Amino acid sequence: MTSQTAEPAVEQSHLGTISVIAWSGENIDDGRDMAFLLAYSLGDGTAGPEAGEKAVRLLLEQTGLPVGEGIFDASKSKEPVTLLLESGSVSLTMPSLRVQCLVPREWTAAALKRKNAHFIFTTRPWPEGTPGVPVEAEDLKAFVGNEEVLAASAHCVIPVTTLRK
Repeated sequence: MTSQTAEPAVEQSHLGTISVIAWSGENIDDGRDMAFLLAYSLGDGTAGPEAGEKAVRLLLEQTGLPVGEGIFDASKSKEPVTLLLESGSVSLTMPSLRVQCLVPREWTAAALKRKNAHFIFTTRPWPEGTPGVPVEAEDLKAFVGNEEVLAASAHCVIPVTTLRK
């Protein structure tokens, strides 16, 4: 007789506030514009920032997005991860999570031209990245460029879909 152990559920209250920031910039591989999307927790979950990191890591593991292992093709994840671009905003959908983000025109242009976006979901909380408060480019660059943040992140390329045919 065999038994299966169920995967532990992601404790939603531990995730805290999940925020998303979109920007575009030069892709170091080919020099062309790339649409980037960063997701992170504010670290304000019910059990504190450490539990939030663990909950985000579990969510990524269960989805099949490897943390700290280079750029992954999201179409090969265990669970679906999608980006829907519509009317100046993008909706990110993955198991147990759906978030929306307004995107600048440059982001939209790069995403439509490439038909994908580089998605980064870090397990590291970023309480300074408060939703609705403008983030200075230098602050974003410092956070995203931090070696510890990069190592604690899943990086993947996700196809961008639209409602238009």
